[in-house]
Amino acid sequence: IRTITDGPRHHWFGYYDKLEFDPTDRFVLANEVSFEHRTPRKDDVIRVGMVDTQDNQDTWIELGTSRAWGWQQACMLQWRPGSKNEIVWNDREDDHYVCRVMNVTSRKIRTLPRPVYSLSSDGRWAITADFARIQRMRPGYGYVGLKDPCERQRAPEESGVWKMDMETGESKLIFSLADAARTNHLGKELSEQWNYFNHLLVSPDSQRFIVLHRWRGNVGNGDKAKPTGGFSTRMFTVSLDGSERYIVDPSGHTSHFIWRDAEHICAWTKPVGQNAAFYLLKDRTQDIQIVGDGVMTRNGHNTYVPETENEWILCDTYPDRRTRNQAPYLFHVPSERKVELGQFNSPKQYSGEWRCDTHPRSSRDGRTVAIDSPHTGRGRQVHLIDTSEIVG
Repeated sequence: IRTITDGPRHHWFGYYDKLEFDPTDRFVLANEVSFEHRTPRKDDVIRVGMVDTQDNQDTWIELGTSRAWGWQQACMLQWRPGSKNEIVWNDREDDHYVCRVMNVTSRKIRTLPRPVYSLSSDGRWAITADFARIQRMRPGYGYVGLKDPCERQRAPEESGVWKMDMETGESKLIFSLADAARTNHLGKELSEQWNYFNHLLVSPDSQRFIVLHRWRGNVGNGDKAKPTGGFSTRMFTVSLDGSERYIVDPSGHTSHFIWRDAEHICAWTKPVGQNAAFYLLKDRTQDIQIVGDGVMTRNGHNTYVPETENEWILCDTYPDRRTRNQAPYLFHVPSERKVELGQFNSPKQYSGEWRCDTHPRSSRDGRTVAIDSPHTGRGRQVHLIDTSEIVG
């Protein structure tokens, strides 16, 4: 284990389905924050930067700042796919969220008029949702600072998924919450529920994307109406132009997911009449098969390790109730072998919205894993694990 960031400030990358390592695997992106254990406030600023892992000192290189972030997904900082030297992250400017695109060589920054949620694998397109609405529906997953522009509407026509050109910044609403709510859930109308979109991910061939459609119940009438209770979830896949919408997982229980390839999605869910587990779902069909049966028995943050022909899955566990340890691991699909990468303690104060999941991420060559963890006692920091002997 090699810790590449240090105090007194805290560092973490956040979500697990983005490019943290540059194409050469030398520079590793991270976010830097001066506090922990509370909800971000409107005026809280984090710094974004990268660690040079080849200068023997793991030097922190500051690159910019963000006012649009949360503990789980930070500010969507990532390398732009297909680019050698561009990174992107979300920020707030006046009364809207934006995306910064920086060339880390020249340090030139340009600003796009919408934030990003997921980028296509060629880096040309982004899809995004309304982070203010997400924050209202599920605090901690959107950004603090702006009001939901459709706050009175339960299934708005003008909020949903937008597609944005990463060169010009032009954008278009391609799938509205009203569209999603019009499709009944197991025979039930959804337009009276409070609808929102969360967790978007473009397929590896840039043709389709996943979006989780979620809804909460309603309490009160007229102007006093507001969302209440927990959320239900179903997984849509949609073409990048907004057409060909398909409910791949109608169960109501979709959790973490990743594209395995252009046609298959690996997700933690509980299909009707079956146990909760990881399943492989084939897009635009009802084909489903269990993954890691009896081995990958707990929900976690799953990805396929690059350069291993999808034979290895990288995943983790939430803190054990008794020991508070989290255990990232590799799972070899053909042999169903599980290789634990360590036990990392997450003290009790890391819970709820400001918990620190390990969210394991692979380097581009698939031989290093990065995690976020507070186990060293110096707050959340970024750590690298050499996995070359395992996936070798």
